[in-house]
Amino acid sequence: MTNFKRLLVFSLAMALMVVFVPGLMAGEVEKAGEDIVKINVNKASVKELTQLKRIGPKYAERIVQYREKHGPFERVEDIKKVPGIGPVTLEANKDIITVE
Repeated sequence: MTNFKRLLVFSLAMALMVVFVPGLMAGEVEKAGEDIVKINVNKASVKELTQLKRIGPKYAERIVQYREKHGPFERVEDIKKVPGIGPVTLEANKDIITVE
């Protein structure tokens, strides 16, 4: 019975590592800051824009349509002019977005 308990504890520990370690490693990449590639909202495709936080395909399409209709964004903050994109989304992406 002792060997069974050891095996059970070991199995549970391994399962927890498999579940949580990838998430912890992803957090480290996010914190790296300088290694994050910036996304130019004036040139990015719909697919590229979906890499932004809180931006799915529908919002990415809205960004593209907005810039086609109104011209390029002059400032990062101008992304809030796109319907449905507000200050929370801007704050989540302000270090990633560029308008160069």
